[in-house]
Order: sequence, then C-alpha cells, then structure tokens
Amino acid sequence: MLSGVLVARMDSVGDVLLTGPLVRACAAAAGPVTMLCSPTGAPAAELLPGVGQVVVGRAPWIEADPGPVERGAVEAIIAAAAASGADRAVIATSFHQSPLPLALLLRLAGVERIGAISVDYPGALLDVRHRVDDDIHEVERSLSLGVAMGFALPPGDDGRLRLRPDLPALPAGLAPGYVVVHPGASVTARAWARRHHRQLVRELTDAGASVVVTGAAPEAALTAEVADGRALDLGGRLSLPELAAVVAGASAVVVANTGPAHLAAAVGTPVVSLYAPTVPAVRWRPWKVPHVLLGDQGVACAGCRARVCPVPGHPCLDEVAPGAVVEAVGRVRRAEERLPSGVAP
Repeated sequence: MLSGVLVARMDSVGDVLLTGPLVRACAAAAGPVTMLCSPTGAPAAELLPGVGQVVVGRAPWIEADPGPVERGAVEAIIAAAAASGADRAVIATSFHQSPLPLALLLRLAGVERIGAISVDYPGALLDVRHRVDDDIHEVERSLSLGVAMGFALPPGDDGRLRLRPDLPALPAGLAPGYVVVHPGASVTARAWARRHHRQLVRELTDAGASVVVTGAAPEAALTAEVADGRALDLGGRLSLPELAAVVAGASAVVVANTGPAHLAAAVGTPVVSLYAPTVPAVRWRPWKVPHVLLGDQGVACAGCRARVCPVPGHPCLDEVAPGAVVEAVGRVRRAEERLPSGVAP
C-alpha cells in the first residue's frame, strides 16, 4: 500500500457526500484516508466509508459566506495536514472553485504529491493538473481525478454513494412506507415555495401517506408550517446521522437540489427532486438512485448560479404544482426494482 492520502473537499454536506466514491478509491489503494473539510461538510465526512480521520479547516476562497482570511486559521490547516502524515493529496472541487490556494497550503505542509482539476496554471503547486469536461456529474468528475492520481475504484465497487452502516435507530412512531418532505435548501433560489410544500403534505396525507417533515434547526419554523399538524415534524431535532437513518427508512424523499438529496442517494432511497436549474442537473442530480426531476430545466436563466432568484415568481420551480409532486412520489414508490441500498456492507 501507499503511504497516507488526504482527500480535501472544502464546501458543504452534499458536496462531501458526492466525494465518497473518490474516498473509497483512495482508501482501496492506501488505507483509510484523512479527509479535510469545512466545518459545514465535516459531519458528512464522518459518515463516509474509507475515512480514517476528519480534519476541519475553513477555506474562505470557497465558502459562500466567507469570513475574513485569518493567519491562525491558515496556519492551522498547514499544521493539521502535516500532522496527518499524508504524502499525497487529492483536492476535489467543483468547476467554479480554485484548488490552488489549498494546494499552496498543502505544499507548505510538506505533502509530496498533489493533484487537482485546474484551469489556471498551477506552477509548482500541483504534480497532477487534471483536465475534465465541466458537464459531467460531480461524482464522475472527482473519480476521474482519482484515476489521474492512480486511485481507481476496486473491482466490485459500482461507484454509488454510500454511508457507514452504523446509523442510529429510527425515532419511535414512524409508520412503514413514510415519505420524507424536506422543504429547506442551502440557498433560497433552489427552494420550492413553502405554500406548495404545505399543500403537498395535505395532498399526500389526504391520499393516505404517512409524511415526515425534516429540516435543520434554523428551519424549525418552516418545517412546523409545512407539517401543519398533519405530518410528523422532525425539524431541528435530528443530527446528520439521525437524518440519514430517517431518510434510509423512507419510501421516497421530496427535496430540492441540496444535501439531503445526496443523503437519500447514499442510502438508496428514491428521490423526487425539485431541481432549480441554477446549476446544471447533469452535474448535481441524484446519483445512481431512482429519481424524478421536476422543475423547468430549459428556462432562459438556467445556469445562473443565483443564491436568490432575481426573476419574479421563481418560475423554474414555483410553477411545479403540488399535484405533480404527488404523482411523482407515487411513481418512485411504485418502482418495481429498488436499487440496492447505498449503506456500506
């Protein structure tokens, strides 16, 4: 086996989950990897097979709402990377992110061989400067970088998203076959209207479905409104591993293009994806899991990368009727063949 490998992914939960197959490819060759993540993404890294330790650092050149660049925080990344003992590093990024600031820090930490996808000339910062088409899925993007660094998935690994098997027990009182509705999103431009979510819960429960509404602690007021006394409201009550367990037990998940969509893919649960085309679906759609994509992918402003929709009425998403979502939930729940669970054996 090779010496230690560090895999870096410095943004959010969903992005870290999408890096899971790359992590497994590295671990197959070099043993458990050190994963370097943002504070936001670190809880997802803890769930990934192949991760031996998680190192947390801030990357203000990548964060959506960055704080100031602080010498202490930068030096902490250098120190943590040096202490990991990794002699190789794979920096996973999306098409709009630069790996070069982190490559500089890893070079200063003494990492001998560093690879990343980079449009910009890297000078001495990268040993492997990989090039790849932007319009491929994030999983394929990172796996292609791994191959360029000499890390391929082992035989028998199908490249699906996976989690560690030791998820928490489900909360009491969940009815078999329940549907998870997750109304929040990491940015408002990707969120379907809360009135539509509330009507969706009404229509699902009127049709006899048991519904669970989930969300992070800051979304507790949103989940309470959406649940409307008809659904089990778990907003703000679940850790990420607990959310993974709830999603794993569901018959389907209704969610925007945000972290829990990828959590669902990682546990093999079908997804009804309310997908605002702020970024192309070819790059971030649910990976290798049954799913239905809703939302107008052909609007003129597709690919805008907006965090707040500038178009009155948010037409790409808010023109999707709750009834269409109910129908899509029925389709994915009726699928004759469920893909295998993404939970690692």
